[in-house]
Amino acid sequence: MNDIHQTFANRGLARPRDGRLLGGVCAGLGRRFGLEPWPARILFMLLLMIVPGSQILIYPILWILMPADETGVLGSAGRPVTAPVAQRGI
Repeated sequence: MNDIHQTFANRGLARPRDGRLLGGVCAGLGRRFGLEPWPARILFMLLLMIVPGSQILIYPILWILMPADETGVLGSAGRPVTAPVAQRGI
């Protein structure tokens, strides 16, 4: 399971601490593809409406497979965020 979490994290697919509504899956997907959480949620729901009942399977599976971004250091597309020099106290 750690290998799966590491693979997802390396690809920028992690559930952020901020912007979560339920499990952070849509916020994490949106962040990975450069979207805000609400448009990502709407797009996720529209895509899942194509196959009725798929939400019941896909969302919990992604919730389990996507690691939580405990550090809060991943920005859009999973790239690390570095604070400006003034904020780091240098």
